[in-house]
Amino acid sequence: MPVNSFDDYPMSWAPDFSQRTGPLYKVIAEKLEEDIRNGLLTPGTKLPPQRELADFLDINVSTIARAFKICEQKGIICSTIGNGTFIASDAAANPFLLPEDDSLGIIEMGPVFPTKNVNEIIVKYLKKMTMEPDFSELFQYGQSNGTVWQKKSAAKLMEKAGYNVQPQQLLLANGAQNAITATLAGLFQSGDRIGTDEFTYPGIKTAANMLGIRLIPIHQKNGEMSADGILYACKNENIKGLYIISDMHNPTTHTLSETSRRTIAKLAQQEKLIIIEDAIHSLLLEKPFAPIACYAPEQVIYISSLSKVVSPGLRLAFLAVPETYKQKISEALYNLNISVPPMMAELVCRMINSGDMDKILEMHRSENRKRNAIADTYISSHELLGKPEGIMRWLILPEGITGEEFAAKAYQKGVRVYGAERFAVGNTKHVNAVRIAIAAPDNHHQLAKGMEIIRSILEKIKTVK
Repeated sequence: MPVNSFDDYPMSWAPDFSQRTGPLYKVIAEKLEEDIRNGLLTPGTKLPPQRELADFLDINVSTIARAFKICEQKGIICSTIGNGTFIASDAAANPFLLPEDDSLGIIEMGPVFPTKNVNEIIVKYLKKMTMEPDFSELFQYGQSNGTVWQKKSAAKLMEKAGYNVQPQQLLLANGAQNAITATLAGLFQSGDRIGTDEFTYPGIKTAANMLGIRLIPIHQKNGEMSADGILYACKNENIKGLYIISDMHNPTTHTLSETSRRTIAKLAQQEKLIIIEDAIHSLLLEKPFAPIACYAPEQVIYISSLSKVVSPGLRLAFLAVPETYKQKISEALYNLNISVPPMMAELVCRMINSGDMDKILEMHRSENRKRNAIADTYISSHELLGKPEGIMRWLILPEGITGEEFAAKAYQKGVRVYGAERFAVGNTKHVNAVRIAIAAPDNHHQLAKGMEIIRSILEKIKTVK
């Protein structure tokens, strides 16, 4: 401890690690992470400036800087130029969306699954394929970048979402998460920064964290990335790209306006940004807006996937990639996958070319409309955002209860939902909200029961207030 007394000095974090051993910067990083996990430091807490903390601990400021860098790479703290270093908004939240337990009796409204009403169609295709004499050939390696027929089929699918691409632009991946990770690994380096919405899909967070890439929340206007926010991040955060879910955003359910799509495309061209456009929900819209990729095809990696619009077990995604980036992403996909399973690709392409994919998409839209109508009957005095064709809703909660607190109450009552904190990026401004997966329950009765529980919790909160 230095000679100067810090007894009356306001320190938001004053760690004691006198009993620990090892390199000092690692000890500080471990202590910081431990205090966050144990709730001693809560999300949004501003940490002392590095120089002041170093003075308090009587150590070199470079040691603090190394410790903070470790924690920043893990995503549990974030620095904002001119504002300081904060405990990240999602530091205490579970970043993984698939349940880690097999809780009996729980109504599942957490993970975003499409309904199971189309699975029998998929089974019929599989049964037919197993009867064919060359079926065993589908257990060999496939072509690493996909066959011409597979790419032509993928182009037909993307056209339904409003994007006309040439088959030679396309690559295949084992699902959207796989495609996102390969894109990050192929086009970005550890230490690079990518702009995202303030609340976003946790899969981009876990992939970026694994690769040492930092996500920067972009200032919003009317629920969309603002032009000023993007330009600010380019100038002050030196972002290299943007990750955007343009249709039925996860978790907020917002669909980007055509004006915003054009503006983002123009800024990407102007600032030489790489855009990862995640179109995972776009096929559920009957008449989607043209994707951002239409306005800046040389800047955008466009990803279309089947897990949310057909069935989660169909781990297949298609990427439309500008020629400039195709080799690097292709190499990353090869290192991750070697190739996609030929049986999976064959199954999906047959459904696309037979016309059954159109039937499946309409079946999901129809079922989702019914389920959203059920959800709407239970929530009238609170904002329950989302489109009729969507598979999730974003419930804005009353003041005084956080998303994580509400999720804990719901779980105690037998319903799993996810709080806003799981989706927050950096030091995002706090929002009281939960994501509700309306397509996940097995049937309408389960959905209605889950919504009734959610309503009862809301009414109890209102009564207490």
